[in-house]
Amino acid sequence: MAELNIVLIEPEIPQNTGNISRTCAATGARLHLVKPFGFEINDKHLKRAGLDYWQYLDITYYENQEEFFEKNKGENFYFFTTKALNRHSDVSYPDKAFLVFGKETKGLPEDLLLKNRDRCVRIPMIDQARSLNLSNAVAIAAYETLRQWDYPSLLEEGQLHNLHW
Repeated sequence: MAELNIVLIEPEIPQNTGNISRTCAATGARLHLVKPFGFEINDKHLKRAGLDYWQYLDITYYENQEEFFEKNKGENFYFFTTKALNRHSDVSYPDKAFLVFGKETKGLPEDLLLKNRDRCVRIPMIDQARSLNLSNAVAIAAYETLRQWDYPSLLEEGQLHNLHW
């Protein structure tokens, strides 16, 4: 079974992390949270944004970037940044892809991007826009990856209540 990994390096806004947690739970993606955080992990805004999906979440915490990269050495990382030349939809994501996102105010560190130029991707937007909201960017990236994988293990049809086609 395909495995999608979402990585947040030093997230700052609890509502974004809560929304991303919900996206991970709904898609079966693993969430990796790298400290320091801009909030406490028991923040009410974080929990509220994730609503009742916490029991479906597969989450791992790391003390810093070094620990994260050491524990996940050799994996397929894709770094999402507004500074990349490659579009996110032009990449073929392999099984066990790690989609890496930086903090809301600064993104990923430039030294990390420079070391991984060929794995940096961007989501297209107008020139005047500084960036997308982090939780929206994660959802776009996750669903592009899952689309490429033909939505493994995800329910693909809904059902209307009290109505028959």
